[in-house]
Amino acid sequence: MKKVPIILFISLLYSCSNKVSKQSIDTLNGYWQIESVIFTDGTKKEYALSNSVDYIKVEHLKGYRKKVQPKFDGTFETSNDAEPFVIIENNVYEMHYKNDLSAWKETIKSISKNNFSVINEENVTYNYKRFEPFSLK
Repeated sequence: MKKVPIILFISLLYSCSNKVSKQSIDTLNGYWQIESVIFTDGTKKEYALSNSVDYIKVEHLKGYRKKVQPKFDGTFETSNDAEPFVIIENNVYEMHYKNDLSAWKETIKSISKNNFSVINEENVTYNYKRFEPFSLK
């Protein structure tokens, strides 16, 4: 009987984790704001406010990321520029980008409803938080 509370506690911890799974990839859909960057030397740069937001759309492990600028009326200013990617599972989930000029990848470290982080090939970590629209009320 003593094992039941321990099993429940472990299950609760596991369910609250930011572990990346194929099912959690859909959580990337939406608008994301950079929160911080952690460089290879351990220094961290915080971003309190940014004038651009990343819009991510992913379906069936393929998608795109584009920069948009939020406006005070709740709409976004955007261009037609978007970086397409594919997500590849290779013991971890990697976002592989390719355009006419270069190719690169980011490894997804964690995903939750309101946060996600990736690490690039230079070991720089980017932490994002779900974008909350401006409100003048």
